[in-house]
Amino acid sequence: KFFVDCIPSTDTAIVIKAYEQEKGQPGFDLKKFIGNWFIFPMAVDTVYQSANKPISIHLHELWNELERAPDHGTGTLIPLPFPYIVPGGRFREVYYWDSYFTMLGLQVSKRVDIIQNMVDNFAYLLNEIGFIPNGNRTYYLGRSQPPFFTLMVELLSEEKGEAVLLQYLPQIEKEYWFWMDGENNLSATQNTFRRVVQLPDGSILNRYWDDNDTPRPEAYAEDVHIATKSRYKAQDVYRHIRAAAESGWDFSSRWFKDGEHMETIQTTDIIPVDLNCLLLRTEEVLLKMYTLKKETDLIHSFADRVNKRRAAIQHYCWNETSGFYFDYQHRENKQTGCYTLAAVYPLFFSVAATAQAEKLAAIIVAKFLQAGGVVTTPYKSGQQWDAPNGWAPLQWMTYKALKNYGHASLADQIRHNWTSINETVYNSTGKMMEKYNVTDIATGAGGGEYPNQDGFGWTNGVYLALISEA
Repeated sequence: KFFVDCIPSTDTAIVIKAYEQEKGQPGFDLKKFIGNWFIFPMAVDTVYQSANKPISIHLHELWNELERAPDHGTGTLIPLPFPYIVPGGRFREVYYWDSYFTMLGLQVSKRVDIIQNMVDNFAYLLNEIGFIPNGNRTYYLGRSQPPFFTLMVELLSEEKGEAVLLQYLPQIEKEYWFWMDGENNLSATQNTFRRVVQLPDGSILNRYWDDNDTPRPEAYAEDVHIATKSRYKAQDVYRHIRAAAESGWDFSSRWFKDGEHMETIQTTDIIPVDLNCLLLRTEEVLLKMYTLKKETDLIHSFADRVNKRRAAIQHYCWNETSGFYFDYQHRENKQTGCYTLAAVYPLFFSVAATAQAEKLAAIIVAKFLQAGGVVTTPYKSGQQWDAPNGWAPLQWMTYKALKNYGHASLADQIRHNWTSINETVYNSTGKMMEKYNVTDIATGAGGGEYPNQDGFGWTNGVYLALISEA
């Protein structure tokens, strides 16, 4: 990621010509060449110190440190017209789904100005590119991230009124149709296209995807290494890896066919329960807007879409025997059987019946609840979106999901456990972390492609939102 964030110091054609001329010379030093022809990304200088400040004051002040001014776009950076919040650490750009959970804290901090700016930036990307990329970098242009834009607009509407929903209706529509692209071309013989999948009963659900089937520029060597270990075609492995990056869960045993090894990754063969709940919410909001506008044909169309997706999520993802929601492997026509916190999304969006929520809550206690919050999955694969790690967005989704169905005691226990580990680490380090080891709260989180990062946008946001609920 460091290299792809570097900025060529002159015209790229000149850099490439120099590389072609020099690379075959005796003693060629690639690192020295990069230093001669590229400007390295700079760490953000700050005199801000958290020492001896209560955590809540630290976090309210930290928004100013994580805020970036509008930019013109240099190197791989895609310019945005308004200020925005970066996560922190190695991440020097805005990230899509992170931003919703960051906004939860901005709302508590009464920084509606920044929420407005970030929504406007995402609306700008939808207008200019046609979707919201993973982050505002050109190397992310093949994929998006979990579609939280509708929820962002709803959050803004809590502060500025329902008219906000109508204001951003064109962008909500644009994102929805990006995810549904190709649905009219699906058939029993051609049942997949990009992010849409037609199931045996005619239901249409969504999957994660990336339009490219090459190694990710920001993780090139790692991706090539995984592909060489896999028995699948390299292009298929690269697409599965990229699709997992679109999910935000990069990486997790959730996407692995054998549940253990990344070389068995099968992301595009999986219909994720969380993604389809997010798109259901978008359909529900669009139905609400069309009802306000008295758009009769669209009201009928989206009422049908809402009913069909809701029924399909229940049919394909709910397992009555296990009492849990699972992802669905559409090529094998069976559930993956992988226990993950994606299962709380049907409760967060009120898809589940009361009896289903009861069973799921019991499994949260049995398999996920830990001293530091809830673990992402119960599996120890070495990947960062698996045990023993817990992540802020999933603490929030689980907390609100359980609250929705009256499991207040369990929800409050998760809130307490998570905020306590945030506070413990902050008191000893002065930092908020990207993720935490929620199983052994005395040990730092780990696993994945890179070291744990501090900052950290969505952790800050969720912490502030959770303590405001206390």
